[in-house]
Amino acid sequence: MSDSQFPEPDVAVEAIQPTELKEKVDADEPLTILDVRAENEFEKWSIDGENVDVLNVPYFELLDGVDEDLLARLPEDQPVVVVCAKGGSSEFIAGLLKEEGVDATNLERGMKGWARIYEYAELDVDSEATIAQYRRPSSGCLAYLVVSAGEAAVIDPLRAFASEYVQDARALGADLTYALDTHVHADHISGVRTLATETDVTAILPEPAVARGVDYDSDYETVADGDVLTVGNVDIEVLHTPGHTSGMTSYLVDGTVLATGDGLFTESVARPDLEDGDDGATDAARTLYDTLQNTVLSLPDETLVAPAHFSDAATPRDDGTYGATLGDLKSRMDALHMDRDEFVEFILSDMPPRPSNYEDIIATNLGQQDASDEEAFELELGPNNCAASQDALTN
Repeated sequence: MSDSQFPEPDVAVEAIQPTELKEKVDADEPLTILDVRAENEFEKWSIDGENVDVLNVPYFELLDGVDEDLLARLPEDQPVVVVCAKGGSSEFIAGLLKEEGVDATNLERGMKGWARIYEYAELDVDSEATIAQYRRPSSGCLAYLVVSAGEAAVIDPLRAFASEYVQDARALGADLTYALDTHVHADHISGVRTLATETDVTAILPEPAVARGVDYDSDYETVADGDVLTVGNVDIEVLHTPGHTSGMTSYLVDGTVLATGDGLFTESVARPDLEDGDDGATDAARTLYDTLQNTVLSLPDETLVAPAHFSDAATPRDDGTYGATLGDLKSRMDALHMDRDEFVEFILSDMPPRPSNYEDIIATNLGQQDASDEEAFELELGPNNCAASQDALTN
């Protein structure tokens, strides 16, 4: 049964907007979420928080009414937010709960609406440029906007939010000049091509990433290790940092912020198996070790690591952004002090499941496969799983 086939509830059901729910979660307000999606969809990704209790009861188990067992599991002293994929079945179930006296509301547009949340915050760093971080809570994706003297660049943009980068740059008095990818992403559809075809933005791809078989129907430029891009009054230095992928590239912005892509996170390091699978993971892990030791960790300790993703195990900074200095990570992440063989064995020992639809996402990002905006959005729903561990590797 599709969402459009559900009958209208017999009682009025209030809707809560995804951004409003996110504010409540961030404020640690006690609430209960009843997720009525199928169990396999719920297990892939869900909404959680410090004071959030989550129950999963598929909607088809409730079509004949809400049983006493479920009512007993729901709190009497806090609101219940009912969630589904698109907001239709959850509205119907919320109506059934209200008829039973439960303080139930419906998440507008469901998990698809949750995936549309995109947050902007400027980093507190010592730079002549304004450097902002974009956060997508549903997937943990991070992107960065660099603005200086009327020019701007976006690093690791998402296709679903391409227009926001242009608008935000203009709001800061700048024109978006560059759209850069750190690598061929496996968890989301890149916005680099969209920005290049729909605006005057120059698409920038790492030269070794193009070697994987990029086949774009639009123009792009490449950068290699040691190159420098200028945005206004600041430089963006190009550092080839392979390991997660062969083309993985980091961008050092104004000598202060290192956009590491998926090479190094604030809570973990990259997984090495998304390009060549299990057969190539060992060699990729060795390459990752060399990259971290010889390139990344050789930078000054005060360099701020700005990754392309965060996981549930990551701890945000006081301002809600995700980042950590290299000195801080050195002091808290034991994996950065292992010898090469120990590091490789450790990284390969307990990797999480690969991102959903990652093969189709890679093919789309290479330009070898087409996807409409809606298809692209569907492909990337869920967590990123690009780190080597679901748990934090920091102390």
